[in-house]
Amino acid sequence: MIYGDCDLKDKCGIVGIHSKNSSIDVSSSIYYGLHALQHRGQESAGIATFNSDNINEDTYGDKNGLNHHCGMGLLIDAFKGDIINELNGEVGIGHVRYSTTGQSKFENSQPFVTTFNDFSIAIAHNGDIINSGRLRRELIAEGVEFTSDTDSEILCHLIKREFLKTSDMIETLENVSNIIMGSYSLVILVNGDLYAVRDPAAMKPLAIAEKDDTFIVASETVAFDVIGAKFIRDFKPGEIIYFKDNKINSHIISKADKTKNSHCMFEYVYFARPDSTIDGKNVYQVRLNIGHALFDKFPIDADVVMPVPDSSIPAAIGYSRASGIPYGEGLIKNRYVGRTFIMPTQEERELAVKLKMNPLVSELKGKKIVLVDDSIVRGTTSESLIEIIREAGAKEIHLMIGCPPVIAPCYYGVAMASKDELIAANNSVEEIKEKLGVDSLGYISVDDLVDSIGIPAEELCLGCINENYPTEIPSDLEVESYYKF
Repeated sequence: MIYGDCDLKDKCGIVGIHSKNSSIDVSSSIYYGLHALQHRGQESAGIATFNSDNINEDTYGDKNGLNHHCGMGLLIDAFKGDIINELNGEVGIGHVRYSTTGQSKFENSQPFVTTFNDFSIAIAHNGDIINSGRLRRELIAEGVEFTSDTDSEILCHLIKREFLKTSDMIETLENVSNIIMGSYSLVILVNGDLYAVRDPAAMKPLAIAEKDDTFIVASETVAFDVIGAKFIRDFKPGEIIYFKDNKINSHIISKADKTKNSHCMFEYVYFARPDSTIDGKNVYQVRLNIGHALFDKFPIDADVVMPVPDSSIPAAIGYSRASGIPYGEGLIKNRYVGRTFIMPTQEERELAVKLKMNPLVSELKGKKIVLVDDSIVRGTTSESLIEIIREAGAKEIHLMIGCPPVIAPCYYGVAMASKDELIAANNSVEEIKEKLGVDSLGYISVDDLVDSIGIPAEELCLGCINENYPTEIPSDLEVESYYKF
């Protein structure tokens, strides 16, 4: 998925599958579920399964019956040949990754695996643990050796440490929840037992479904659709789901009662696939609502409404329907351009934008255009896109943005620029309009965004647009910039 102003990145997609029948192999279903979540992570992918009938050492396994493989790139790159056939098991987890904490390298791919005594633990994580710096230092002081620089490995070691104390996974996860700060949805494999956890603020999405003799948990409902599973429900805030006697068992983390809901609004605006439903809200409908709201506040006399592909398409359709102005395409996305290259010069950065988006001159020349985008973060890509459209002969460009001005970093799993790099943190709307060279610029308001999502503002995380963060922010927390151009 190509996002609007920049390659905003969420921290991954996760899948976990438990089979009621030990003869069922879950590896292929995990693979296809991850394929549906590929938009959530394209840097690496991994799967871990447990096979109770094959507790020995083989190519991808260990003596505790765990089979495990990770690789860099897309799923098709990470699982070439017959690798998936070597991961047979009746329970398993999978992960696709974007880096928000930790670099893009093999050592940071997930699931993370650790073995000890007669146990193996594998963990896959979506989110960001914002006190990970302090926790890493504490674990190193205890003698823990790290193979990666991610907060997800910290979680793995914390779970191992607490499990050695308690021998009970529910008590372990209760203890870990009192240690960590931030956002997390987790799938955890402990030998043949699957546990899935949503953080007490419910920042990151997680849902459960069923198909025949299997239970499936995943970041988005599209993972269920692709394998033909029936959606059951979303996880509750702070809920641990595990499977005993082949039934769903639930435990609510104690601190959930004292934690307010803080669903990430970025899921609805950017990251989730439009055919997903998150916490009862259909993502496609939310984005249509955003387009309607933009027209209500910024009615423009134009010839055509156009999106910046892909995630802005439903909002542009919404604006078109509300206004009666025809919907059209003016930018064609190249779907085969890599996302991880760094362009060192301004000329190369402009070339990178042109590689990703090519104008349809016949649809742009001489037209008054409403261009709908989902965000402006740094503004550099928006500026290049506007220049491309101008060069194609557009008469007027009216830029409508489906997210309020981003004025502060996100600390909970969205790779975002530091405040110094955020264009709206340092410029007025009028100044941004002039910098981008558009005829008009309209941002959706916070109230209209909240109404479009349909969740009360007090139950959303809006920290990047109002600096009202749902947790304390550690003083030693550093914000990395992940923008490539």
